[in-house]
Amino acid sequence: MKHLIPFANRGPSVAVIRLQGMIASGPGQGRLNDAALAPIIETAFKRGKPKAVALVINSPGGSPVQSALIAARIRRLAAQHEVPVLAFVEDVAASGGYWLATAADEIFADANSILGSIGVISAGFGLHELIGRYGVERRVYTSGTSKSQLDPFRPEKPEDVTRLQGLLDQIHQNFITQVKARRGDKLAEQDLFTGEFWLGAQAVDLGLADGLGHLVPTLKERYGDKVKFRVYGPRRPFLSRFGLSLMQDALTLSEERALYARFGL
Repeated sequence: MKHLIPFANRGPSVAVIRLQGMIASGPGQGRLNDAALAPIIETAFKRGKPKAVALVINSPGGSPVQSALIAARIRRLAAQHEVPVLAFVEDVAASGGYWLATAADEIFADANSILGSIGVISAGFGLHELIGRYGVERRVYTSGTSKSQLDPFRPEKPEDVTRLQGLLDQIHQNFITQVKARRGDKLAEQDLFTGEFWLGAQAVDLGLADGLGHLVPTLKERYGDKVKFRVYGPRRPFLSRFGLSLMQDALTLSEERALYARFGL
């Protein structure tokens, strides 16, 4: 009869937020960004008074801005509702994916998970020799001496590269500050900010994670066998259910696969 009583205690609940895919602004199936995740994260913290919020992370990274926005939202809500946050890494939490993991109070991983890659990357192509070979002349008119920096159809300028490197260094320092602020004294006394990444057990030894563990057994051990899981994640766009966003999805998938490929996945 207990299940018929609406206010009967049915055991504690944990909100589970799935964060899977490339971190990038704008639309696209599988993209993680603050605009898409905001209502999901807000609901996860508010609905049913959860004992904890669990982040299930499988992301090779992407936009540092979106990573910071998502992590900051999680921390604000955790403080507001006084709810602990635990992260569980699946295949990979690297670069921006690890930034998301640092939003948790504790980080768990599988022994084969990849964690780290605390660095910043910018990549492109230089095509000026190719178009010159075919007699194509590039014509660009600007107002402002720096308006056409790093034009891939023009020879690279040392001063442009220096400026770009300065921007990357600033973003890298912001990433380092985030990791140190969230992981604190747990971090090993060695340089963890070179962009290198590690498997789960070594990540634990280095202080990048707190232990090896999987979502269900870890949370049952902590909150009892009767703990309930409420799973939240981005919904599939309506039109994509009818195959009407195939081109956008294909482009997003190709970008995402390129990111995962950096980690042999």
